[in-house]
Amino acid sequence: MTLSPKICPPCLGITMGDPAGVGPEIIVKAARRLLPRLHAGELRLVAIGHRSALHAARAVLRETLEFPDVDAESELPALSFHAPTEERSPVQFGRIDPECGRFAYMAVERAVALAQQGRIDAIVTAPLNKEALNRAGYKYAGHTDMLADLTHTPSSYMLLAHGDMRVTHVTTHVALEDVPRLLTPDRLRRTIDITHRAMLDLGIAAPRVAVAALNPHAGEGGLFGRQDIDVVAPVIAQCRAEGMDIHGPVPGDTVFVKLRARQYDAVVAMYHDQGHIPVKLLGFNIDPATGVWQALSGVNITLGLPVIRTSVDHGTAFDIAGTGVANEDSLIEAIDYALRLAAVKRARA
Repeated sequence: MTLSPKICPPCLGITMGDPAGVGPEIIVKAARRLLPRLHAGELRLVAIGHRSALHAARAVLRETLEFPDVDAESELPALSFHAPTEERSPVQFGRIDPECGRFAYMAVERAVALAQQGRIDAIVTAPLNKEALNRAGYKYAGHTDMLADLTHTPSSYMLLAHGDMRVTHVTTHVALEDVPRLLTPDRLRRTIDITHRAMLDLGIAAPRVAVAALNPHAGEGGLFGRQDIDVVAPVIAQCRAEGMDIHGPVPGDTVFVKLRARQYDAVVAMYHDQGHIPVKLLGFNIDPATGVWQALSGVNITLGLPVIRTSVDHGTAFDIAGTGVANEDSLIEAIDYALRLAAVKRARA
């Protein structure tokens, strides 16, 4: 007898990303840490990617934990592995290789199909390498563009999260000089709306969202620019008139302090570094004696897709790939966020 999706523990598809990076290693380490929860029936994990790279990572870590193979039609047990395509050549850790880019794409493509079929509840992505991806013939800037294309989504938004620090962005990968032009009432309103919705999806019943000012001191009455006065403030007023608990524009040098103090549930940042720096500053764990970072926490969540997707907030780390020292904290946090989003989605179904 097959259990219905609502009765079965939620299942997450963990895409390996670039097999030559730290993806295989952090998947193995995360599975080991989550084993008690897997045995308790709290969740299921299916790793999707390059089987030989996973074996190599297990060997480096001297890990005996098994990832039984499943095909695209099999029932998914507590822990399993699925290869989206045949291997053409071996993987060398730390090396840019089109074969790795091909596998990175195929893993995400398969995960999207499984999510759309209802086989998995969410996708959690390990990091890929953009050069390897493009050398394989997949012309994407990264996961976000790829997922939007695979799900036929016209626009998506980035939410960074580290604990209770949650930040979305009006603009991301654009030149700073282009941000004022891109800050339109429509674009800002859409970002606020999707941020508010995301907080509801995380189980926050009455979200409090702050909008960061574009200019220092929110423009200081027009002395440092009028965008916060002419564009941002009217949109916030409209949101508040509709019953949303939206605050701002709050100067960028204080809004994240207030977010950390839990006066808000999320902040809408105007541009990439305004939002990324505070989250990553708190997410990096630095050894004060050596100045070397020991771990990185933080999650990248893509909003606006028809499927749930969370991701680690770090890259492939080719310099340490295959050495056994990669830290899995960010992947664990991404898994936990995916479970929160999946639980709310299941409850609404």
